[in-house]
Amino acid sequence: MTIKPLVLLPDPVLRDKSEPVERVDDEVRTLADDMLETMYDAPGIGLAAIQLGIPRRLLVVDCSKEDEEKNPIVVINPEIVASSDERSTYEEGCLSIPDYYAEVERPAQVTVDYVDRDGKKQQIEADGLLATCLQHEIDHLNGVLFIDHISKLKRDMVIRKFTKLAKSRGGTRL
Repeated sequence: MTIKPLVLLPDPVLRDKSEPVERVDDEVRTLADDMLETMYDAPGIGLAAIQLGIPRRLLVVDCSKEDEEKNPIVVINPEIVASSDERSTYEEGCLSIPDYYAEVERPAQVTVDYVDRDGKKQQIEADGLLATCLQHEIDHLNGVLFIDHISKLKRDMVIRKFTKLAKSRGGTRL
């Protein structure tokens, strides 16, 4: 497994829509393993392939607490098939927007159809932090960032800050 460099705001690749994974093979499983390694190293609880510059509909999540056994979930070609009317608010952050957090309101529960790392169709019913994490990562696959769910004023400030940081680094990637 390899830790990969993260794509950071304002890199325009983060706005790309990801393409479906045609078939689950060793290449996809290796990518999923690398994504998990990168996510744990960051550290984070979710990562979409687009955050590594790979526009494929693949994400990984692990919402287990530090003192719990790891519980990684590999989610390929996810589709939200149901969401609750009830809403919940979590303070979200993003590995592609380091050290910035904001309260985001989303459906409290979601049902997601997906394919697992073995190519088998699965369905997960999630609530709480897992529901938020899945929605956040699925947004990434659609070119949507969590800052798109906050006020335009705050979003513009964040984008300006990260654009300035990128220029000072000499580019938009790490």
